[in-house]
Parts: sequence; C-alpha cells; structure tokens
Amino acid sequence: MNAAELKAETQDNIRDIVIDEVLPHAPETIWKALTSAQLIARWLMQPTGFEAIEGNTFTFQTTPGGAWDGVIHCRVLKVVANRRLVYAWKGGDERNTGYGAPLDTVVTWSLTPVEAGTRIRLVHAGFVMPRNESAYNVMSGGWKKVVRQLDEISGEK
Repeated sequence: MNAAELKAETQDNIRDIVIDEVLPHAPETIWKALTSAQLIARWLMQPTGFEAIEGNTFTFQTTPGGAWDGVIHCRVLKVVANRRLVYAWKGGDERNTGYGAPLDTVVTWSLTPVEAGTRIRLVHAGFVMPRNESAYNVMSGGWKKVVRQLDEISGEK
C-alpha cells in the first residue's frame, strides 16, 4: 500500500463529534466560561495549568483504566478571543483497548454571534476507528451534556 492509499484508508476510519447549538448568551459570556479554569471545572473537569494562551499545556484528570492513568494532556493551539478556542486532547495507553486506548484528537470551540445569542459549534476531531470507538461513543453523549452545563453556567449571574 502506498502513502496515498494508506492516508485514504486512514481517513475513512476517522470520526469527529460535532455539536452545533444556539445558546441565549453573548459570545463574551460563553467565552468567559470556556476560558476560566474555575468555570471549566463546573461544566467539564477541573483543569490543571489551564490558561487561554497559545502553546500553553494543561491536563484534565478522569477515571483511570487499565494501563492508562486517566490524565488527558492538552495544549492550546489557537485563541481568538470571543470567537475560537482550539486545543489538542491526548490520552490513553498503547497497552489498552477499549476504554483508555490511545487518543490523539483536537477540540475546537467556535462562537458566532446570532440574533438569539451565540451559535456554539464544538468539534472534537480525530477519533480513529476502531481503536477509539469506546471513547467516541462515550464522548458523543458526554459532549452534549457538557454543552448543556456550559449553557447553564453561562446563564448564571
């Protein structure tokens, strides 16, 4: 198999989670919830070392599984205030299959002002099937809950 065929085959096995909703809050309000470590802890998980600065590295701790310690390693890739936040999301261990299998993905939050508030588009990209099928299935539902919690936190005064 040549490189082009391998890339085509690999691309066929890549899945992304996409959530696209309109929340009744200003982009600045949602941005604050997306970029404040204290608020992130309320709608996602407690981050360690998070700052919305390109190149910054931080971690989340989730439930360990098998050979994986449960640490999600992240690096901020792009910050456009009130518009876009992108970070790498990596975890897992080569010795695991199913939960805790190696994961090397990217999370992108895009905010667009609309008449009803802000269109929020979350894309968690790069799940390689079948290796990441467990993470993809769990996180597909998980991210929907996260966006609902983000909405609730953004609505607090």
